[in-house]
Amino acid sequence: MSHMNILNLRTGIGYDTHKIKAGRPLMLCGVKVPCDFGLDGHSDADVMIHALMDALLGAAGLFDIGYYFPNTDNNFKNISSLKLLEKVKGLLANNNFKIINVDMVLISEKPKISPHVVDMKKKISSVLQIDPEAVGIKATTNEKMGHLGRGEGMAAYATALIYKGSSK
Repeated sequence: MSHMNILNLRTGIGYDTHKIKAGRPLMLCGVKVPCDFGLDGHSDADVMIHALMDALLGAAGLFDIGYYFPNTDNNFKNISSLKLLEKVKGLLANNNFKIINVDMVLISEKPKISPHVVDMKKKISSVLQIDPEAVGIKATTNEKMGHLGRGEGMAAYATALIYKGSSK
């Protein structure tokens, strides 16, 4: 992409949050993370992928994930967010966008995700068809402040850099 026109670069930001729910698996970036709780949501409630999808859609100037995957549609009930991310990748490809890199941060008191980051990067990079080095994944706590600090939920932010290519 050395011939890339800087005017065709686009960035996007995404945010998502979900409440904690006992008895559900905790899915983060498509990886089942061992934990005594999961997240509440219509799909698998993968808070990191949901933030990432909104970042990608926003960068492309498209609608948000609620538009494409409404929580009133039973086709998306308990669906893997990796499948939804694949659909977002398709929407971008249909609009001649190429993904350059993505970056995500999880805000949660527990669990530690560092043992799972390599697997998470592999899953995200595989779906987006980018190098694992182009996928940033990290976590921070909320220093025990507010609802996130009390462990009532998790939140994630994501950014994406994409490139508008030619339709050829």
